[in-house]
Amino acid sequence: SFLKNRLPSISPDICIVNFYSQTGRLGLHQDKDESEDSLRRGLPVVSFSIGDSAQFLYGDHRDPDKAEKLQLESGDVLIFGGPSRNVFHRVSAVHPNSAPNLLLQHTNLRPGRLYLTFRQY
Repeated sequence: SFLKNRLPSISPDICIVNFYSQTGRLGLHQDKDESEDSLRRGLPVVSFSIGDSAQFLYGDHRDPDKAEKLQLESGDVLIFGGPSRNVFHRVSAVHPNSAPNLLLQHTNLRPGRLYLTFRQY
């Protein structure tokens, strides 16, 4: 398959949980807290978005104006690894009141965005 040839397999042993309020942001950064071996091998980061939509920016430059923009909706899964493992990225905006009504009706999720990120140390 396409991904199998491009991304190494992982056995996640870390889950980072972030909650972004409706005014939440995260500055441009790289995920590089894992072991040198994981980073060198380009082991993927796998993230699940739940709740309000968010604008996600990514690129090889530290300049947000040059970054690609992606709208992450509730239920989306984002994977970056292999040659793109160390890409700079950020959450530039959370879009208030954009979470699916069904999710809000059946959970106590407060307004904002929940982001579950799985990694292998």
